[in-house]
Amino acid sequence: MSQLSSFVAIRRDLHKIPELGFQEFKTQQYLLDYIHTLPQERLEIKTWKTGIFVKVRGTAPRKTIGYRADMDGLPITEETNLPYCSEHEGNMHACGHDIHMSIALGVLTHFASHPIKDDLLFIFQPAEEGPGGARPMLESEIMKTWKPDMIVALHIAPEYPVGTIATKEGLLFANTSELFIDLKGKGGHAAFPHLANDMVVAACSLVTQLQSIVSRNVDPLDSAVITVGKISGGTVQNVIAERARLEGTIRTLSVESMSKVKERIEAIVKGIEIGYQCEATIDYGSMYHQVYNDEKLTAEFMQFVEQLPDVHVVRCKEAMTGEDFGYMLAEIPGFMFWLGVDSPYGLHHAKLTPDERAIDKAIALLTSYMTWKGNE
Repeated sequence: MSQLSSFVAIRRDLHKIPELGFQEFKTQQYLLDYIHTLPQERLEIKTWKTGIFVKVRGTAPRKTIGYRADMDGLPITEETNLPYCSEHEGNMHACGHDIHMSIALGVLTHFASHPIKDDLLFIFQPAEEGPGGARPMLESEIMKTWKPDMIVALHIAPEYPVGTIATKEGLLFANTSELFIDLKGKGGHAAFPHLANDMVVAACSLVTQLQSIVSRNVDPLDSAVITVGKISGGTVQNVIAERARLEGTIRTLSVESMSKVKERIEAIVKGIEIGYQCEATIDYGSMYHQVYNDEKLTAEFMQFVEQLPDVHVVRCKEAMTGEDFGYMLAEIPGFMFWLGVDSPYGLHHAKLTPDERAIDKAIALLTSYMTWKGNE
């Protein structure tokens, strides 16, 4: 295998051991074992929880360029039937973080032996899928000491072919928030509904009312999504449910709309409490800041990539996707871009099968860009 194609093998190793947020112990050790095989003269390695910081000292540093790769998998049972499928039952790298890490290792490998003028900081971040690792990592003492002057990240995009990257200046990903609503009423015998407060009925009414928020309370020129992906309630078919739980997500293209949507959710839930004589609690869980690309750096990056052979640049539209890299971009100028991996199945799908040729292309692309940017 060539040096670059060896990172496909690394990706497959990582694909076998997906771990959930802040449980990436095997993943962290695998990364550390590999990093310690590199020339150490210019490397400084520090761990933070299950994450890793690797600083590559430059030859005449004036700034630090950061690069972030996320590490965690998802609680999804893999259905790819690949020979290197997940060995952790019920967990899968269904969002491409295995590819993100292998690309980061490829770029790090190059610069460990070929330093540039500026310092580089590689950030292997846990818990992107939840409960959110970017914000606490950003607040860590290590990050405060090594805080980069600019930062870059990528995310695989199944809908684009290999050799294509897509991004845009400004807003790229939405503001997101989890949504959990618990309802508590009074259970009872199915034959005597007048003696109980049925939380299945209350939950169904609540779901219907929540859908009116986007259509009637959000500016039509703005965008928002409220999705209830799971409802649970009751115990058996002939007992009126005392409890019900709704689990969902909120996505908005503006901070103002997120506040408005939450205000309306809280008002509607209060109405459910009164109308169905029940108690309700709301938990917004993990909330992710919008991914807002620095306009100058993003435009400059796109112009740079357009000059490279075999790479096609697409100026895409913003998406309702959530990414906690947004917290880093809120404090550090930088950008994120989509990397085409040409899979018929989308992100978070149990049959996601990214085209691994994208790994070598991304390593070459980022190596070229960082070399240029770090030697300005």
